[in-house]
Amino acid sequence: MFQLPFPVFDVNASSGFDNLGALPEWDLSDLYTGEDAPELTRDLDWLQGECAAFAADYEGKLADLDADGLLNCVLRNEKINQIAGRIMSFAGLRYYQLTTDAGRAKFMSDMQEQITVITTPLVFFTLELNRIEDDVLAAHFAANTDLARYKPVFDRIRAMKDYQLSDELEKFLHDLGVVGDAWERLFDETIAGLTFDVDGEELNIEGTLNLLTEQDRSKREAATRELARVFNENIKTFARVHNTQAKEKEIVDRWRGMPTPQTGRHLSNHVEPEVVEALREAVVAAYPKLSHRYYELKRKWLGLDRMQVWDRNAPLPMEDTRTVAWEDAEQTVMDAYNAFDPRMGEIAEPFFTKGWIDAGVKPGKAPGAFAHPTVTDVHPYVMLNYLGKPRDVMTLAHELGHGVHQVLAAEQGEMLSSTPLTLAETASVFGEMLTFRKMLDSAETQEERKILLAGKVEDMINTVVRQIAFYDFECKLHVARAEGELTPDDINALWMSVQAESLGEAFDFVEGYETFWAYIPHFVHSPFYVYAYAFGDGLVNALYSVYAEGGEGFEEKYFDMLKAGGSKHHKELLAPFGLDASDPKFWDKGLSMISDMIDELEAMEA
Repeated sequence: MFQLPFPVFDVNASSGFDNLGALPEWDLSDLYTGEDAPELTRDLDWLQGECAAFAADYEGKLADLDADGLLNCVLRNEKINQIAGRIMSFAGLRYYQLTTDAGRAKFMSDMQEQITVITTPLVFFTLELNRIEDDVLAAHFAANTDLARYKPVFDRIRAMKDYQLSDELEKFLHDLGVVGDAWERLFDETIAGLTFDVDGEELNIEGTLNLLTEQDRSKREAATRELARVFNENIKTFARVHNTQAKEKEIVDRWRGMPTPQTGRHLSNHVEPEVVEALREAVVAAYPKLSHRYYELKRKWLGLDRMQVWDRNAPLPMEDTRTVAWEDAEQTVMDAYNAFDPRMGEIAEPFFTKGWIDAGVKPGKAPGAFAHPTVTDVHPYVMLNYLGKPRDVMTLAHELGHGVHQVLAAEQGEMLSSTPLTLAETASVFGEMLTFRKMLDSAETQEERKILLAGKVEDMINTVVRQIAFYDFECKLHVARAEGELTPDDINALWMSVQAESLGEAFDFVEGYETFWAYIPHFVHSPFYVYAYAFGDGLVNALYSVYAEGGEGFEEKYFDMLKAGGSKHHKELLAPFGLDASDPKFWDKGLSMISDMIDELEAMEA
């Protein structure tokens, strides 16, 4: 199955539609000029012919190929992936620009179904590769250095060897994938179509979530209560989507013999389960010194006896609710990127000038933000919902970091460029950190520094603490669903079981907050994705510590790491920096950066 990009909600995105300046829109013509483009018809025809020819040439014969023959087979498979990926990138990006448009939704669905049918004959490829003996493959790699370059791809494919089904069942699951996609589309279209009435103003979900960062507490409360009301009205639909998706996953995992619901994600992330568990344990153990301690500080700043959930992302009382024009946001991020290394600025610049960013908030547009790499012979596209608050600048820095990473990794080719999720957040979080440090260094007053530090701490808590709480919620959800159908109340209870533990004693939880699991897209689109955010943040904090200490040749090592794409394991990528994610102390190093910032904020109160 060729997967689409999916919208990533950023609950810290912000509001304010005025004075933003001209916001860029995508120019998708580098992919195709339209649904009726002759190039699209040509590529579909080529894909159908080549997939049939590929199966005719290689099915049942992979084990008999020599090293040169296997390389040619891999290169042909890579070209097929590239053409199919180009088609689905175009269809998916057009859809996310306007998810409520029936024509775009139909086109995307039609393309997905066509490509699923066209590529079904290719299912044999990974199955037969996994039946080749290890010593035979090793001999092929030794005989052909060009083939040996693809060893990381073979390693990832062969990680699934023990969980592989029969050829017939694998083809069946491949074809059935479009049904799972339909549930994801139901979720996307339901979310995009929701309307909220806040103080007489009709808003979509993006605009309503943005009100949670308003200075006016009554506005934040009104938005929270309206979110709860609308989620509750639609809760049966969201519960049905989650029940169906989780049950489908449980069935497939059971047939494959996966030991845990998380196993598939760990395999695709090329990360050991014990490394993820070490991360989780380190973060949970740090809740008291991170989120609990910070929110107690924030409670005092806000002058409250108790905090409500609508206060979690509130600006500080002394914070200026200014609107940052798009031009200023661009300048801030580009200055930070160029200050680190001019090469980073050169890579980022075309995003702003060539229609690679879609920034405006528009009716029907997917909420949140993402960067999609498309295919290696085109370029990435960045989606934002830019509304002009300082945190939106950080979102721009984050997604642009993804874009830079994807451009650099493209030289690896289609099969080696894609990084596992755990490493995919590296450049994005590092880009945020560069932008934050640039802004912090420019702070002219102690109060301005406090506001910046508090904002960064909140962002990191949302990225680390909140995402690990999400991960724990998902773990509980999938275990519970394996025992039977879950009612909305069952899912609500699982959600609330992780909230107080992660946020701390400073909070009360308003009635209705128990439904807020409903709008998180990762749970539907990509189960157990969320720990990758915490992984990436912890990794970057450790990485930035090395940079701040003046490690020799850091910039060159950093670019080499991004250029590697998915061609190296996290141990190989981090070794030049003297870091090792399998060492439990590694996570403490990253978490200490957050704790140190809270120390500084506490010292400002003395």
